[in-house]
Amino acid sequence: MAAPVPHPVVTIGRPIGPAHPPYVVAELSANHLGQLARAKAIIDAAADAGCDAIKLQSFTPATMTLDVRGPGFCIEGGPWAGRTLWDLYDEAHTPWEWHAELFAHAQARGLAAFSTPFDVDAVARLEALGAPAYKIASFEAGDLELIAAAAATGKPVILSTGMASEAEIAEAVGAARAAGGRALVLLHCVSGYPAPPEQMNLLRMAALAAHGVVGISDHSPGATVPIAAVALGACVIEKHLTLARADGGPDAGFSLEPDEMAAVVRGCRTAWAARGDGSPARPAVESANRAFRRSLYAVADIARGEPVTRANVRAIRPGFGLAPRELPTVLGRTARVAIARGTPLAWELLA
Repeated sequence: MAAPVPHPVVTIGRPIGPAHPPYVVAELSANHLGQLARAKAIIDAAADAGCDAIKLQSFTPATMTLDVRGPGFCIEGGPWAGRTLWDLYDEAHTPWEWHAELFAHAQARGLAAFSTPFDVDAVARLEALGAPAYKIASFEAGDLELIAAAAATGKPVILSTGMASEAEIAEAVGAARAAGGRALVLLHCVSGYPAPPEQMNLLRMAALAAHGVVGISDHSPGATVPIAAVALGACVIEKHLTLARADGGPDAGFSLEPDEMAAVVRGCRTAWAARGDGSPARPAVESANRAFRRSLYAVADIARGEPVTRANVRAIRPGFGLAPRELPTVLGRTARVAIARGTPLAWELLA
């Protein structure tokens, strides 16, 4: 049985694809700091910034790891150094009892709301909440059972590819396709927190586009990388959002504040509009200025029967005469009628 052809358009609240403005997802993650009211305020900030969607993460510490200390369970580097995995996930998780309320609040603000499940049971629970899509985190890109469960719902699957090899990406896509998944979004991702812009390798997105709609999950500072990504074809932009980095939290250091997220939305949509369609047709804004291109003019009076020379005809502005490329052709021809200085040259004036 042949593999399904990737959808050129995915729909999560609205169409997503090359012919549509970039779809900007605000990642809530741990920036709620354990406060439901703050989570709602971040949703409000995402809506005010012009985002298209808010994304949660759906897990508990027990579905992520074990409450033990020892090699591998204690984080040795990066922004979470010195913490155990259990402690980190216990602080960062979004309680299940919040999910329905957060989804409803997002929808009331005009945002699509979906989540990243970290286990198969979470997929089932999100289905019961009516989640319109599923995001697979980079760290779970090798969990083929989870990918298949998300794809089997028939909803769009957004697959982040940080740390994944070519073979692992192919396996993940294959698992989604085999489970019936057709609407795939592949997010280029560098799993550094934060990620240095010079290591982003945005040209990598071109290869991912062979699997479906392409985008970027970005942990770099500011708006530059996502705007550049849109210029290179990204259709989906995902960035972490907080109310203020100074408030702290596990993800604060690589999250945007509301005004920065608004700059991402504006910049990405401007970059998308600037891409155009590649047509050779000249844009309408140039039309009025065509009159100020150079053309051939009589720069001295030319008597009837007098030859055209470089002394009496030149290429100057404005552009109402013959094109400058015609100068070699008109040199040596004679004036059919008297031509006054400042007259645009035309074929009917020449013999």
